[in-house]
Amino acid sequence: MPRYDAQRIEPKWQAYWDKHQTFRTPDVMGLSDLDRTRKLYVLDMFPYPSGSGLHVGHPEGYTATDIVCRFARMQGKHVLHPMGWDAFGLPAEEHAVKTGTHPRITTEQNINTFRRQLKSLGFSYDWNREISTTDVEYYRWTQWIFLQVFDTWYDPAFEWTGKDGQRRVGKGRPIAELPIPADVKAQGEEAVRRYQDRHRLAYQHEAPVNWCPALGTVLANEEVVDGRSERGNHPVERVPLRQWMLRITAYAERLIDDLEPLDWSESIKILQRNWIGRSEGAEVDFYVGAGAGSVEGGMGRGGEGGTAAAGESSPSTLNAQPSTSFDAWKSHRAANGFPAEPGEDVLRIYTTRPDTLYGATYMVIAPEHPFVARLTTADQKDAVEAYCRKASQKSDLDRTDLAKDKTGVFTGSYAINPVNGARVPVWIADYVLISYGTGAIMAVPAHDLRDWEFAVKFQLPIIPVVQPPAKHEPSKEERALTATINGEERCPFAGEGTAINSGRYDGTTTLEFKKQITAELAKAGLGKKAVNYRLRDWLFSRQRYWGEPFPIWHELDAQGQPTGLMRPDKETELPVLHPHLEDFKPTGNPEPMLSKAPEDWLYKTAADGVRLKRETNSMPQWAGSCWYYLRFCDPKNTQHFIDPAVEKYWLPVDLYVGGADHAVLHLLYARFWHKVLFDRGHVSTVEPFQKLVNQGMILGEVEFTGFWRGPGLETSPEGHPQWSTACGFAGFVSARDVAEKEIEGNSVHVFRRSGESVQSVRVPADQIEKKGEGFILKAEPAISIDARAFKMSKSRGNVINPDKVVEQYGADSLRLYEMFMGPLEQVKPWSMSGVEGVFRFLGRVWRMVADDRADDVKLSPAVQDVPASEAQLRTLHKTIKAVTEDIEKMSFNTAISRMMEFTNEISGQEPRPKSILEPFVLLLSPFAPHLAEELWELLGHGGSLAYTPWPRAEEKYLVENEVEIPVQINGKLRAVVRVPAGADQAALKAAAESHEAIAPQLAGKTIAKCVVVPGRMVNFVVKG
Repeated sequence: MPRYDAQRIEPKWQAYWDKHQTFRTPDVMGLSDLDRTRKLYVLDMFPYPSGSGLHVGHPEGYTATDIVCRFARMQGKHVLHPMGWDAFGLPAEEHAVKTGTHPRITTEQNINTFRRQLKSLGFSYDWNREISTTDVEYYRWTQWIFLQVFDTWYDPAFEWTGKDGQRRVGKGRPIAELPIPADVKAQGEEAVRRYQDRHRLAYQHEAPVNWCPALGTVLANEEVVDGRSERGNHPVERVPLRQWMLRITAYAERLIDDLEPLDWSESIKILQRNWIGRSEGAEVDFYVGAGAGSVEGGMGRGGEGGTAAAGESSPSTLNAQPSTSFDAWKSHRAANGFPAEPGEDVLRIYTTRPDTLYGATYMVIAPEHPFVARLTTADQKDAVEAYCRKASQKSDLDRTDLAKDKTGVFTGSYAINPVNGARVPVWIADYVLISYGTGAIMAVPAHDLRDWEFAVKFQLPIIPVVQPPAKHEPSKEERALTATINGEERCPFAGEGTAINSGRYDGTTTLEFKKQITAELAKAGLGKKAVNYRLRDWLFSRQRYWGEPFPIWHELDAQGQPTGLMRPDKETELPVLHPHLEDFKPTGNPEPMLSKAPEDWLYKTAADGVRLKRETNSMPQWAGSCWYYLRFCDPKNTQHFIDPAVEKYWLPVDLYVGGADHAVLHLLYARFWHKVLFDRGHVSTVEPFQKLVNQGMILGEVEFTGFWRGPGLETSPEGHPQWSTACGFAGFVSARDVAEKEIEGNSVHVFRRSGESVQSVRVPADQIEKKGEGFILKAEPAISIDARAFKMSKSRGNVINPDKVVEQYGADSLRLYEMFMGPLEQVKPWSMSGVEGVFRFLGRVWRMVADDRADDVKLSPAVQDVPASEAQLRTLHKTIKAVTEDIEKMSFNTAISRMMEFTNEISGQEPRPKSILEPFVLLLSPFAPHLAEELWELLGHGGSLAYTPWPRAEEKYLVENEVEIPVQINGKLRAVVRVPAGADQAALKAAAESHEAIAPQLAGKTIAKCVVVPGRMVNFVVKG
């Protein structure tokens, strides 16, 4: 019996597509028609090919893009739909450390697994364009792009017109065009080179980083949790390392402004804007003199937890006679203006509230600030060093958002506030990050929540300088910080108001005060208006082997030590290949893995006799994924990273789909590289991705959890509580009577009434039944059960392997179910019963066309070459219209519902005209392509339907000839009548009166009134 057999059908058509290269995209240069309005570039976010293969969350986005592409091809569009691999990274290297297997071998094995799985799901990728970031010919061009960034400086004042025809200000220009000051030129070629290096978009800088000795590499902040690596749970230290940085901050304004015209969700745009974090304020210099203790004063002493002058203070408490050096410094600044770079005698701060300068009672510098050593006095040295060591073990997140208890240590030194000459103590505290602003802040505890907490703890002065508006009520956050100050209950005020305790500015509004003081600081050379960004320059080095080598050499002196001068490889010398290594174990210190390379890879002598050492850091995994969308357009080009004509045709990407976990960093990094390439004339579009859609996460199956407080609960061999009917039910308590509490860092469940702890037990689904909006135990209906879905993870054992689903139900069922679960952007729980449901639907579609009672595969006898009825045509064309519109809106779940309705209505009819089944099969094909190809062939067509024109809905079949009208008697619905569309009141009343259900109810009664609303309703008001 030829039932629906996915295991027979799907391999057959996958082999056909491979053999005929059905989805190969014609090369642009070989096309005579280059009408860009017909092109559609659809891209999935680059997957990392892990050893565990795909899970069912991966195909969700891939199925969505595949539907769009199959639909577009049938509409006559020129579609580019490629796939490749983001294959550099730490997992393959960790495997190499454990097994001695070269990362390339592991990576290629993983790629083969991913490719096999994707092909088994029938995605219509152009596999001729497949790329991997680890391909030598690919990372040759990654290195080339890095050299473009290295060769570029950003000129914020440059006015120009780009290839897009738009006039803009600010451009990345070749380093050869960087103006060199006369005094630098006078110092010779070496000084010029060092000056250029300081202005490059790719530069080296000593920065505090998250160093993980066990993994042998630097980790991003997002990869560190509670001072330990997210991968492997290894200890992480904050250490200063000389690292490659990319000056993404130069493009911050453009990264914000160019978001506006993009077809992205507002939530993703907000995430990007918030990450960039633009703010307006002022940069101000506080004078610190020549070194530790150089600004004398009598306030602030003690180590961590030490105290300074306690309680609230008046401005006079902080004032003392300014030193003559401070007066001389102010005079020099008044004459020469505010310098671009702060000198060694000042701490430069950035503040969004220059109106609160008179309320600054202390300063804080980050533990990594370069002035820590020089500002630390001898008697504070031990306390400062101990504090900085402790801070180095925390991540940035631990130090800011999660820092419930403020910590700090006094340096022993003071700075002088430029607006009033007040001496303020300089503290070190880890709530200030070196990566934000200047790594130093002025602290105004009366008007900043973090500063208030710190000042209260360390008994530092608190001077209010902003009077709140009349009838001001403190916010919840302000009220939570209420403290007793000089016997009075006080809390901070972080809003805007009117100046007090601010000298001649008293009575000035906050907004006006900001303008006035910023202008006057600039005039005196003490500050200037500034725009700041939360965004930091991109740390672009890793210390591992399995990443792109940098195409950079370091010049060495006669003793073999780096001079700080660098030389890039020539473009003709690319790619820089990986050296051969036998040992992949980390060095155990911040020295990169590539430092273990053979001498002939590490060193060479230049033609001018200078000894050179190759850069031994490698690029991060982000590098390859920043530009893959470009290479897909022209993957075989050996002369250019992309041919200009090809780039102009395909870019930008029309639809980009992927997980929201890449909504910030990957998109920012790719956009930044694209803008550099745009500025240098290598691409013609200012943005890479025009439309972006983030699919929602697919969670594991819903888990049912009961809570047990009785004795005798059975446990698994691992010691976990487990379900057993032998335990009975008396020990269970309702989920609604259980609370979750945090005890000593662990989450525990307790019985609300007694506070005693209870154990959570996974309850099998067959022991559960739904009641209202919740679930209960079948055997004990009074016991409510917790039901929720969790993120798929190996530790929970809820990961679903798509291979298993395909083996049992077929790829079309998997594809259809993932689209039917709900809107694409929503988070949804997995359900195997849901997969079975769509499998049964596909079986009905099969039986609607095929004869399931015959010995061989052939058409059902009900399928005939006969004219379709008016009703059948209406059903078909309404379905065509609905499915077409739903695909265009990417509302795939509702499109599937429409096709289910069609199947339910038509499958039981006899005869079933081929003329309505054929268009339906075409509608189904983007969703269930294997079954659709098989049915198309069964209906008498040769070859693939992939490029068959998409059905068009005919308007004449969309207009309803008849409508259903509810009929009421005394306001209660009694029947529904079908009447011609547009029937008048008389016709509606006559049809209602004669209806078989209405006529008996009107018999013998008086119709007091008949209300008729054409097209809406009929209501009889009767008596008797």
